[in-house]
Amino acid sequence: MAPTEKKAAEKVETGPPDLSKYENIIDPSTFDQILEMDDDDEREFSKGIVYGFFEQADSTFEKMEKAISREDLAELSQLGHFLKGSSATLGLTKVKDACEKIQHYGARKDESGTVEEPDDKTSLANIKETLTEVKKDYDEVADILKRFYGEKPSTS
Repeated sequence: MAPTEKKAAEKVETGPPDLSKYENIIDPSTFDQILEMDDDDEREFSKGIVYGFFEQADSTFEKMEKAISREDLAELSQLGHFLKGSSATLGLTKVKDACEKIQHYGARKDESGTVEEPDDKTSLANIKETLTEVKKDYDEVADILKRFYGEKPSTS
């Protein structure tokens, strides 16, 4: 019975998604502030900001992968901090939270940033795991936002 329900839910959401259904990954009040800057129904201004973020995130994830291969915790912390700020500006809460963890792990701390982590290998392992998770979260939110701006859903 669950597959039928899933198909029914997929059919209901044709056209732009209702972002209020995704409050666990997109903060509606923050994203609404971005939408308020649009001058027209085409949402060109907010779309430019969001698509700029997509490019920035893709580039940052690549830099993170390279920094992991070099075991460069300081750079990973900086990259996590950078992407945390960008995702927070758009209200992308799950991405922001994961990037904050990467920032803390790169600073040789636990995920909350309060406890020191003396073992660099543990910090790197935590970053690798969190980077895998944040990429999935990012793919999910990017798909939602691309559909919001009129692109067809991905087939992945």
